[in-house]
Amino acid sequence: MFAGKWYAYLITGSAAILSDAAESVVHVVAVSFAFYSMWLSQQPPDKSHPYGHDKVGYFSAGFEGVMISLAAVFIIVASARKWMGGLHLERLDTGTVIVAAAAIVNLALGLFLIWQGKRHRSLILVANGKHVLTDVWTSFGVVVGLVLVLVTGWLPFDPIFAIFVASNILWTGGKLIRQSVGGLMDEADPQLDRLIGATLDRETAARGLAYHELRYRNSGTSVWLEVHLLFPAGVPLEAAHAQATAIEQALEDALPVASRVLTHVEPAAAHDTLHRR
Repeated sequence: MFAGKWYAYLITGSAAILSDAAESVVHVVAVSFAFYSMWLSQQPPDKSHPYGHDKVGYFSAGFEGVMISLAAVFIIVASARKWMGGLHLERLDTGTVIVAAAAIVNLALGLFLIWQGKRHRSLILVANGKHVLTDVWTSFGVVVGLVLVLVTGWLPFDPIFAIFVASNILWTGGKLIRQSVGGLMDEADPQLDRLIGATLDRETAARGLAYHELRYRNSGTSVWLEVHLLFPAGVPLEAAHAQATAIEQALEDALPVASRVLTHVEPAAAHDTLHRR
């Protein structure tokens, strides 16, 4: 597909096809980084990274977003220059067929990657799938522009659609960067927050307990969660540990992603005295 789009640009001189081909260059670079990130995220924890390497997924998504954005800026500048320098287009029918065929293949690939990414909770695959779909919308926009040129004979449709497509690419890249920053900064997930709170409320109420100091973070492929459980006086350590373990298991079962839950057992009555700051 990469080679086909550049061939289509060389035979047509179309700014719109150039925008699609340039986006494909970025995609090849981004996929290479995503491949490395996917491999690294599967490596077990070590002395340098005791929590594992899952968060590389956010770096991969951010890198992909930056690359998409750079491609969009290049497309806008190149299209404007071609428009101002005079438009000359050839063999648009052949170029349109090539771009349309690439779009169909990419559509199937993008949907498959997103499906697999959601299935395996892989931010890397989801981000790459969204990038592929961005390429699809780019190609479809290019095809529409080229068809309009063929039907009307008005050449400016070519750079106009190229700039329109680039604007959409820029929006997608910005969203990927925003998602990456949010993940690296441990931004809360409202839906996950409600699920965790509801599960804890149910499990602690059933045992006559309370909780506080709830914190969690999403590593990209799993959730790390910690919470303090407040027990009434007189509960044996063994019983408290058994109840805490049961609550941990309930949380892990309730969450839609792989999770690691850590509970801290505390006496409710003397809590404030023991935790003076």
